[in-house]
Amino acid sequence: MKFELGRCLLNERLRESGMTVQDLALILNYKPEKINDFIENKRIMPLKSAIHIASALSCDVKQLYELI
Repeated sequence: MKFELGRCLLNERLRESGMTVQDLALILNYKPEKINDFIENKRIMPLKSAIHIASALSCDVKQLYELI
């Protein structure tokens, strides 16, 4: 089965965890702009970044995007 990536769900996962973009950026040593680019679908998360983000948010990688 082939999946397409839909909308990024990172903002929802951040809200659920009680974290802000700035909190996540600090944990991962990323610029907040990079995380905002993921949220706004301006950039697709590389797998390595998605794994780090999912780990920091205690969620599954598949929960970071809508899968179509």
